[in-house]
Amino acid sequence: AGVRKRGKIHEEVEKFSVVKTLQAIKDANVVIFVMDAREGVVDHDLNLLGFAIESGRALVIAINKWDGMTPSERDFVKVELQRRLFFVDYADIHFISALHGTGVGNLYASVQNSFKSAVTRWPTNRLTQILEDAVGEHAPPMVNNRRIKLRYAHLGGANPPIIVIHGNQIEKVPKSYVRYLENTYRRVLKLVGTPIRIEFKGGENPYEGNKNTLTDRQVNRKRRMMSHSKKADKKRRDKK
Repeated sequence: AGVRKRGKIHEEVEKFSVVKTLQAIKDANVVIFVMDAREGVVDHDLNLLGFAIESGRALVIAINKWDGMTPSERDFVKVELQRRLFFVDYADIHFISALHGTGVGNLYASVQNSFKSAVTRWPTNRLTQILEDAVGEHAPPMVNNRRIKLRYAHLGGANPPIIVIHGNQIEKVPKSYVRYLENTYRRVLKLVGTPIRIEFKGGENPYEGNKNTLTDRQVNRKRRMMSHSKKADKKRRDKK
């Protein structure tokens, strides 16, 4: 599915195309986002990229019609991409010619790497160790003379990866620190092409409310021990 610029086709057809494109993005595991090098980064590109990120889709960016551009035009496009696509700097960018097939073959490696990053699962001890190292290197800020405490982390989901962090005063974690944690996990886990989500939960004991229920055998053993203890106490008193 694809979206064309306003004014090039009938409005009703364009609306249908947009709906189909949005649905295709939601259904995809990895989105290959194709942009026209000669038109640069336009608003509808940014809107669609934002939708892909909100949908949690892994992403590979392809800049098409690259072969027909001069060196100076290519340099200008690269500067614009770096300036306007800073929020998806984790996505691989390929410069291709769909007409001649130039650079298209390299897309598949990026698609595979992006999908792998999106669905890989890590154990709790691994994610918690990364959290502890991140906090040790750059601690959360103080709030009302109290330090925000982040205790442990575990995986809350995949495609996209969701990392759940437990701690205290988590509602006061600033956005800048959330981005720091996102970048840390992305760097250490070597994630490419996929958004990553950080969720916080309060520091309550995850085992709170679970009663320590004894088996019948344990109950009988406990009764025998208590009976033996009472008899021993009685003998000591009788000797006195």
